[in-house]
Amino acid sequence: MAEVIWAPSALDDVDSIAEYIARDSAELASLFVSRLIEATDRLQEFPLSGRIIPEINHPDCREIIYGAYRIMYRIEESEVWITGIIHGARDWRPE
Repeated sequence: MAEVIWAPSALDDVDSIAEYIARDSAELASLFVSRLIEATDRLQEFPLSGRIIPEINHPDCREIIYGAYRIMYRIEESEVWITGIIHGARDWRPE
């Protein structure tokens, strides 16, 4: 079983998204965050369940989709690092 670890950058992304949603509804923002985190729960048992990130094309760099968001993660031995959350409409390029 893999340990799922949230990188500070990913937590910042979640905070930013939640703040944006909270402008309209704090309740919906809270629900969004809970469900987003739940979407990553399966990675403990199935770290390869996400697709390979097309822009990176490396088997250890994957993503799962939650709504309009891409939850990006990297597999390192027995750890899964959630590295970022971005909106699917965003023109994203790896650094």
